[in-house]
Amino acid sequence: MTHESNASNQFAPLDADELMNFADRIGDLPPEHADWVGRLLQECMRARMREADLLSQAPLAGQADGELEQQLAQIALDTAEWLKTLWTVGYMGAGSFPSEPRSAFPGIELEDVLKSALFARIRQGKRPLPFPPPTRNGSPWHELVEGPADTHTVDAEIVRDEQGQAFAARIEGCADWQVVEAIAREEDEGKGQGREFIVQHQSKGPLFQLRLAPFTAELRREPPRWTRRIRRQERGGLLSYTLEWWARESGGTQDIPLRAATWERAESEAQHWIATRFPAMYGQVSFERIG
Repeated sequence: MTHESNASNQFAPLDADELMNFADRIGDLPPEHADWVGRLLQECMRARMREADLLSQAPLAGQADGELEQQLAQIALDTAEWLKTLWTVGYMGAGSFPSEPRSAFPGIELEDVLKSALFARIRQGKRPLPFPPPTRNGSPWHELVEGPADTHTVDAEIVRDEQGQAFAARIEGCADWQVVEAIAREEDEGKGQGREFIVQHQSKGPLFQLRLAPFTAELRREPPRWTRRIRRQERGGLLSYTLEWWARESGGTQDIPLRAATWERAESEAQHWIATRFPAMYGQVSFERIG
């Protein structure tokens, strides 16, 4: 046996039996040495037990590291989607009004990240709208367009031209609302001006009925004007969803494939497809489930 082999065996880790043998031999030591050798052996035993605990937890730690890496990766992807939307669509989320798409990359502050409704929306797994939503006191108002509540109390006023015709509205500080229609009421006859209007933000998204009162106003989302079918088909154990949409050239219909595995996801994908290609109809189409 070589000198290297002897050195290797000499410094090899002691197993549990060898450590216990040392504990038995402590009693044979002189009293002046037994105490400190016993305490040293106890510390060695604690260190060995701690090592065993750490080794037993290693797979869990590795799993936690993997989950953390996935979360960080998702945050990176969400951040990229957020910055891409800021660049292409052109709206900020922290107290800034919509603006034109940038020719130079916008400066991002910590406040923009913490208060951005757009970034929060992306982190929730929702797709960003391909156009800026209405704003409320300067912040994106996604809930108005997509939230469950269809009626909101707002601060609003109608903008009229020189002939007194209503053509625009300022709602919650946002001046990008157009008047689509003035609703005539019998009680308004002879008063010179109506109090109810159909409005739309930047000619995109849902229609709303704006009703003015002496001291307040009410904004109510109009029900969908059209209904389209979403079909679910199963072939070879695989599910697929398609949106039945109007075909301009033939005058018939065309099937739009949707990347979805559930009805809810299919409807979300259909809404996003409409928002991207027909923004004026977004929020005005309901869906009938077939299959």
